[in-house]
Amino acid sequence: MTNPHSRWCTRCRLLSGSRCRIDHVTRPRWQLRSASNRKGMGQLETRMLGSAPDDRAPDGSDVRVLVRVARGSMAHFELAPQCTSRAVRHKTVEELWFFLTGRGEMWRRHEGHEDVVQVHPGIAISIPAGTCFQFRSHGYTPLAAVGVTMPPWPGPDESEDVDGPWGASF
Repeated sequence: MTNPHSRWCTRCRLLSGSRCRIDHVTRPRWQLRSASNRKGMGQLETRMLGSAPDDRAPDGSDVRVLVRVARGSMAHFELAPQCTSRAVRHKTVEELWFFLTGRGEMWRRHEGHEDVVQVHPGIAISIPAGTCFQFRSHGYTPLAAVGVTMPPWPGPDESEDVDGPWGASF
């Protein structure tokens, strides 16, 4: 009898040897981090939010990679309760965030304009390329958002640390 995972997993559509979010197949973590190594890039992709982070963002938040196409990628970002991210600036990518859980603040500085906004479920923000930003979580639940990055996240050299208004927890 042929292993149902010998070619494609019918439940998650990931290659054999990969870790689907139903936890029935295992793959190396480096493949999770590099979406460009996945078959199906540019094709239809479906993924379930994982229970464990795939990586840590340059700002210190936990990242769960969701989906990616040629011109953008989507990820879930989570900052632990009572924590403050590092202040960073993305050199070439821009992002759109939609907050799902928790409460906190987001500081942004771009082309001479600076603001601090209260963030909570239902709030959406933009982070244009070159924007300095930092966020912090208030309360006892994690601050979580889904973010769309355009173009897709190119790698660790994309982000640089900057001076922000608050001391980082990391």
